[in-house]
Amino acid sequence: QVQLVESGGGSVQPGGSLRLSCEASGTIFDVNDMGWYRQTPGNQRELVANITSGGDRNYADFVNGRFTISRNGAKNTVYLQMNSLKPEDTAVYYCLLQDFLVGFKYWGQGTQVTVSS
Repeated sequence: QVQLVESGGGSVQPGGSLRLSCEASGTIFDVNDMGWYRQTPGNQRELVANITSGGDRNYADFVNGRFTISRNGAKNTVYLQMNSLKPEDTAVYYCLLQDFLVGFKYWGQGTQVTVSS
């Protein structure tokens, strides 16, 4: 019922910037979190940032002020502005919508971010 469509990934040089977008469609209840996770081969998927329907934000320690998460409730869209990118940021980035009313998690298909010189 819920579909997440991600965009904005690509290849950049160290120090560059990217803006990821994720638009949700379908039956979406008001009380939910949206966020971004990332995963590299052989590693577990890890939290990058999340934002609640009330606008509260949380970031992983490695973000260190470089990224900003935001959302547009009317359009059911979450964004991740990534600045000062490092090679270790290279990963597949996944959008998440967590519905606390129903208890379901919905994932996007993933978008590749590559940071290299």
